[in-house]
This record gives sequence, structure tokens and C-alpha cells, in this order.
Amino acid sequence: MTLLVCLFLCWISEPLPEGKKGPEATLIAEKMAEALNKPAFDSIHFISWEFGNHRYEWFKKVDSVQVNWAKSEVFFSTITMQGSAKENGVILIGDLEVAAIQKAWAYFANDSFWLVAPYKIRDPGTVLTSIELPTGHGLLVTFLEGGVTPGDSYLWMLDDNYFPIGWKMWVKILPVGGVKSKWLGWHQDQGAWFPGNFQTLSFFKRQIKSLEVRS
Repeated sequence: MTLLVCLFLCWISEPLPEGKKGPEATLIAEKMAEALNKPAFDSIHFISWEFGNHRYEWFKKVDSVQVNWAKSEVFFSTITMQGSAKENGVILIGDLEVAAIQKAWAYFANDSFWLVAPYKIRDPGTVLTSIELPTGHGLLVTFLEGGVTPGDSYLWMLDDNYFPIGWKMWVKILPVGGVKSKWLGWHQDQGAWFPGNFQTLSFFKRQIKSLEVRS
């Protein structure tokens, strides 16, 4: 069985695609930002949502987040990584507080990515590469900095209007490259576009619940 699994993983794995860096990739990024109405996203002050058993309140303009999961409640600054933490209603201090904030940061970095990933393509440390696709447009984004696993790459697949419809990923947590996912249920809130859920390999589906957006 192990051999069969290995053979299957090798069969579906894809190498990281090669393309063109420079003006062409920048133009695709700009057109995608226009399709998503990134200026509207930039003006948003607050976003809250549920993803799995995690609840988030993101005070976007002041770079602070509250994360709730299980019996934990953590509030922290994404800039200073300072904040406060409770477990079972008891305030944590010292190393316990630091560990709770680090865990909350990891949850937030991963779970917010799926909600706002297309808006992060011009974050510091990103490398953009245009990729030729059979239809639509392709933009490979490599994150050299930030997040929990720097060095991960994502190929955003865009339709003819430069709107994101799915992606392939080359990430450290997966043993294969090029795993395909797609966004579903896009809708506008405060002028910006957000996905309702996403689906990976046609069977793994995750939903973004209770989304609230304020400008």
C-alpha cells in the first residue's frame, strides 16, 4: 500500500512552472487587483469570520486580531506580536502567553490567507512570474517572506477578465507539487470580492462562515 501511495503521489505531482518575470507579470497582477477592486479592500477597517473551529476578528487598519478557538481567547498585534491570552477564562502569563500568541498567529496567518490571498500578491518579499495557460491567465506568486512557511509558491489561475478562479500550490506541508484548488461562491462586500469557500482535489471543501466586513 505504501508503494502504491508513493507511486500515486509521484504521478499527480507537477514541477514548479517556469515563466516570465518583469512587466508582463506586473501587468497581470495589476489587472487582477482591478478585477477584485483592491482599493475597496484597502479601505476596509474590520473583517470577522469563522473558519473551521476558529473565530477571527481582524482590526485591519490597526494590525490587530482576536482569535478564539476551543477554550482559548487571544488578542495580539500582528506587528509587535504583543498581546494577551486567556484559556478557560484564566489570563496566561510568561511563556504560556507567548506560546498562545504564537499559536493564534499561525492560525490567523494560515486561515486569513484563504480569505484574502489574491490581495496579498504585492506583499513584501513576493516574486511574480507570468505563466502561460491553455485558457485565461496565470500568475505564479512566490512568498519569500512572511507567513508561517516562507518559500511557498501559488499559481493563481485567472479567467479572461483576470478574475481568480483557482490555484495550484507548491508548499512545504504537502508532499506533492501542483495540487489544484478552486474558489467558490465569490461575492462582494463593501465593494471588495471575497470567496465563500474553496475546494481542493474535487473532494476536500472548506467553508468561510459568518463573514462580516466594515469600512
